[in-house]
Amino acid sequence: MSERIDITMVCSACESRNYKTTRKKQQQGQLELKKFCPKCKRHTVHKETK
Repeated sequence: MSERIDITMVCSACESRNYKTTRKKQQQGQLELKKFCPKCKRHTVHKETK
């Protein structure tokens, strides 16, 4: 079975931690998604952080 781990997404513009999600443990590299940032009030790239 594929084990999943919890991650937090951080805005690349203002560094606020807005979203929590999961990803597969075997996945290589960091997850990057374009999400809405309520602090910036626009869509920005959010990166995985610990």
